[in-house]
Amino acid sequence: MARRRYITFVLVRTIANTLIMLGIIFTFLTFWPLVGMEFRFYWDKLRGQQYVISEESGDETNVGRGFGNLLSQPRPISIVPVSRDFGLVVEKINVNAPVVKNVDSANYTEYMQALRSGAAHAKGTALPGSKENQNNNVFIFAHSTLNFWQMGPYATLFTLLNKLEKGDRVVTFYQGQRYDYLVTEKKIVEATDTKYLTEPSSEPILTLQTCDPPGTNFRRLIVTAKLAN
Repeated sequence: MARRRYITFVLVRTIANTLIMLGIIFTFLTFWPLVGMEFRFYWDKLRGQQYVISEESGDETNVGRGFGNLLSQPRPISIVPVSRDFGLVVEKINVNAPVVKNVDSANYTEYMQALRSGAAHAKGTALPGSKENQNNNVFIFAHSTLNFWQMGPYATLFTLLNKLEKGDRVVTFYQGQRYDYLVTEKKIVEATDTKYLTEPSSEPILTLQTCDPPGTNFRRLIVTAKLAN
């Protein structure tokens, strides 16, 4: 009887310890993308790290157009855009991703599929560089979720979007051309507030949107930037 009790005790303790360890591992895997990105952001900031945009050819005559003042900064990191057909680079928060064009933001299945491949460009909004159309608002949205195992490799793409401040540079590429936008505004709005998507803009702007706080659907973080070049 005593031996049976002992075996039962050991078995229960082993199962309990295993569950605790699995819980710790699961929690670590869930929050590590966010914690890791935050740590990297502040570590780079502490070191005075600066980023520049690099041409794939390596020709420095075209490197960092509009970034000449950054080339003299300490320890620049060269970022080659992953897509020049339609791509997005935000050097401050280490975003470098392709953009899926003309995604129906009202179609859950469509935009969730698109967000597994990068950021998504909202159907019906302008394209990078647009200046003289009725609507010159380029609207791009992306994930900022912790659920990376389900949402795919770009699940945390906009997790650090809230770090952007007025004057920060957002670089877009479209059909081989580069268009730079400078951040003018950042705000948090209700999830039901769609005016930043639906209202046309006579000014050439770029709107970036993600969920806030990361991993929730409570509100939306909106970053607006104006065409610089």
